[in-house]
Amino acid sequence: MLFIFHSIRVSRNACLSPFKLAISTYSTEALSNVKEFCYTQRRQCASDARRAKIISSNLMGSVKQRNNSVSPAVISTDDENRKEPCSTYGEEEWRQIKLDSNKLRKHCFMLSKIRLTSLVVVTTMAGYVIAPGPFDVSTFAACSVGTGLVSATANAINQFFEVPFDAQMSRTKNRVLVRGHLTPGHAIMFAIISGTSGLLLLYSQVNGLTAALGATNLILYTLIYTPMKRISILNTWVGSIVGAIPPLMGWAACVGDVLSPGAWIMSGLLYAWQFPHFNALSWNLRPDYSRAGYRMMAVTDPKLCRQTALRYTAALMGICYLAPVFNVTTWWFALTSTPLNAYFLYLAWKFHRHSDSKSSRKLFHVSLIHLPVLMVLILVNKKHWYHNDEVLKDTLLQEKEKKKEKEKGNDTFAIITKLIAST
Repeated sequence: MLFIFHSIRVSRNACLSPFKLAISTYSTEALSNVKEFCYTQRRQCASDARRAKIISSNLMGSVKQRNNSVSPAVISTDDENRKEPCSTYGEEEWRQIKLDSNKLRKHCFMLSKIRLTSLVVVTTMAGYVIAPGPFDVSTFAACSVGTGLVSATANAINQFFEVPFDAQMSRTKNRVLVRGHLTPGHAIMFAIISGTSGLLLLYSQVNGLTAALGATNLILYTLIYTPMKRISILNTWVGSIVGAIPPLMGWAACVGDVLSPGAWIMSGLLYAWQFPHFNALSWNLRPDYSRAGYRMMAVTDPKLCRQTALRYTAALMGICYLAPVFNVTTWWFALTSTPLNAYFLYLAWKFHRHSDSKSSRKLFHVSLIHLPVLMVLILVNKKHWYHNDEVLKDTLLQEKEKKKEKEKGNDTFAIITKLIAST
């Protein structure tokens, strides 16, 4: 735990060294620049309006009256500009952040990125259900809640690191830390409470393997993926690994291991699906990512971005044919998923060929439908369904067979000893 806290502190200093974030009061550079610009514009417009009014009134008078009125008027306007308090801008920039108890629940949901966390929990549930083991309600619930808490922790730490950069992007400028609804200190407290409770719940109520996978995913997302977004385009591959681990957590919660090839089918689907999904999303957000300094494929290598989306869409289609081979689903899944995957592959090809906003937007929207439909098809066409009564019968039969084998072994040993004694 001390190692995790130390790593968080080191990563925070590495990411936010130019920025000083206070716990109770803070402001971002982007918001400060906006306020300064607006304040300067207001003063300039007011000054120009007063000068224009004076000049127009003086043109209607005589030269003598104009000379008598212009200089004091101009001087007076300059004096007024000098007398205007410059501290008003500073007062607007720095303000005390007060928690709104009525909106605290909403702000915590926003801090945890509730939509993304819900997707993570759903994929974990799917991994649990398709696993070849009995369905236990308490373990299933503990795995789902624990995974959701760990995901909320990762998202809160991610927003804590990226406050100055989120303020520069139109897609993220309304997040709770950027808007000042919560302080960075509140985000850290939320992350500590949710992360500790989530990992303890997974370890105590599920198993150690599931808790270890959750902790690994937390470290990957917060300490590797988040800083890497500003360093290398490899962040997309690391982020895909993060998205592929939750189905493994569900599988491990059900059967206790992830060694069988079937455990990696759902994870492989999630890993491949994220490339067309995210690459299509980032294509129309290139100005935002470039402004914030994020090194995304869509910004640094657009051709690779389109090629990667096409390749992994084709790989996703191939993984669907491996599911019945490893006895995860029946062959009906391969048959019914083919039209869906073929259409998804066609959209990826159009995005690769045309590379415009229309094709990328279409691919992104279809990806939001493609994944849930694919998971439903997997669950409907699952090959083996296990119930507690059936599992008990199987275990009893296995124990009887083992006893019979031991008895046969004892009999053969007795016969051999008798033969040796007789000789």
